[in-house]
Amino acid sequence: QVPLVESGGGSVQAGGSLRLSCAASGYRATTCRYDMSWYRQAPGKEREFVSEIDRDGRTTYADSVKGRFTISQDNAKVAVYLEMNSLKPEDAAIYYCRTKSDTCARWNSWGQGTQVTVSS
Repeated sequence: QVPLVESGGGSVQAGGSLRLSCAASGYRATTCRYDMSWYRQAPGKEREFVSEIDRDGRTTYADSVKGRFTISQDNAKVAVYLEMNSLKPEDAAIYYCRTKSDTCARWNSWGQGTQVTVSS
């Protein structure tokens, strides 16, 4: 699988902002078509979907983050970003990057996660 490396996590106060990044380590542009997404997992909870940008650039958001989070990508760098604004304590979790492809198996991959902490 393509190694995905997340960064940008940290600790902020409620109402603050963070920008998460995820890049495919060692890869640049590829002919494979894939979707890129973010998931999160809080302690004691299941991993949940946050946002996706698909291979055609269409974006999807969980209801809980709509209007506050923005997903974007850089195809040349094979990277995806998550701009998180107006953070709430319930946004605290480990955030995971994911790539998904129907045609290129190595592009079905998860990152190791980056911690986001939000204090009230």
